[in-house]
Amino acid sequence: MNFRGFFDLAHKKERLFELEEEMKGDGFWLDQDLAKKKILESSTLKDWIVPIEKMSSVVEYLEAFYPEAKSEKDDSLIHEMDRELADVEKQMRSLELKRMLSSELDPKTCTLQINAGAGGTESCDWVSMLARMYERWFQKRNWRYTVLDRLEGEVAGLKHIQYQIDAPFAYGYCKAEKGVHRLVRISPFDSSGRRHTSFASVEVSPVIDEEIPIEIRPEDIRIDTYRASGAGGQHVNKTDSAVRITHLKTAIVVSSQQERSQIQNRERCFKMLKDRLYELEVAKKEAQLKNISGEQLINGWGSQIRSYVLQPYQMCKDLRTDHETSDVEGVLDGELDPFVEAYLKNKGS
Repeated sequence: MNFRGFFDLAHKKERLFELEEEMKGDGFWLDQDLAKKKILESSTLKDWIVPIEKMSSVVEYLEAFYPEAKSEKDDSLIHEMDRELADVEKQMRSLELKRMLSSELDPKTCTLQINAGAGGTESCDWVSMLARMYERWFQKRNWRYTVLDRLEGEVAGLKHIQYQIDAPFAYGYCKAEKGVHRLVRISPFDSSGRRHTSFASVEVSPVIDEEIPIEIRPEDIRIDTYRASGAGGQHVNKTDSAVRITHLKTAIVVSSQQERSQIQNRERCFKMLKDRLYELEVAKKEAQLKNISGEQLINGWGSQIRSYVLQPYQMCKDLRTDHETSDVEGVLDGELDPFVEAYLKNKGS
């Protein structure tokens, strides 16, 4: 199979060579924003080139020696080659999946935000479980992520947490998680051991690198400041350095407490707000507002995209694609790729 031609490897390698030559130049870092964009493009190209070349080499080896192993009836070598072929097929499916990410926004890095919904303390605990699930997923994918904002629950768990994921195509993959997630289990907070249903919503937005021609008028926003949460003791923040901005026309809310100063958090919030507004503009332009920005769903009954049932049986089912598994613990441990793959294939069909 010609992997190189199928994935346009020659063009990708040519572009990578151009970027690497530019990086060697003395003035490469004079424009730091442009330099960062080119480094990200280089990283994205390598994410294509390395696995394609590896697959191609393995296939060439198998084509050359598999007939010989069959003729000599070398079962051990045949078994090893079958395993290598299965690995190639798995990598091939992964690259084909990446080719589906063709939207203008798919290659972007992104923010992912989880908010507690109907269910009180139960939902705050559910947000903590989802946060752990996504962090495990990020780690499995070798994605770098940062916690931008978090708000502890009054009794347990989290009311809200927001991440920034810095990885090529992070938005393309994470957009599959956008929507309301429902948990059914025996409550650890109920002394009677009754079954409870909890909800949490996941919002995903791309991080836009370009200068965005988006006007944010002072009368269209409300800015609130509050005390950033800390680890306690001497680390508690004693100033109102955290910032929350509400865009009144669209009801978009962004917040940040990651930076040390209120000014830095305010700048980060304005950047995130521009990203969200730009996402809406792209969605309108492509006439795919429902698909790209997602519907504004009620964080409760009737709006869920996926259900996680722990009692009386174990089942995780995506209601958009009908993909399901009984290995709920595996899903909660970050095994999300099958659900993301099913979503992307369903969107592309």
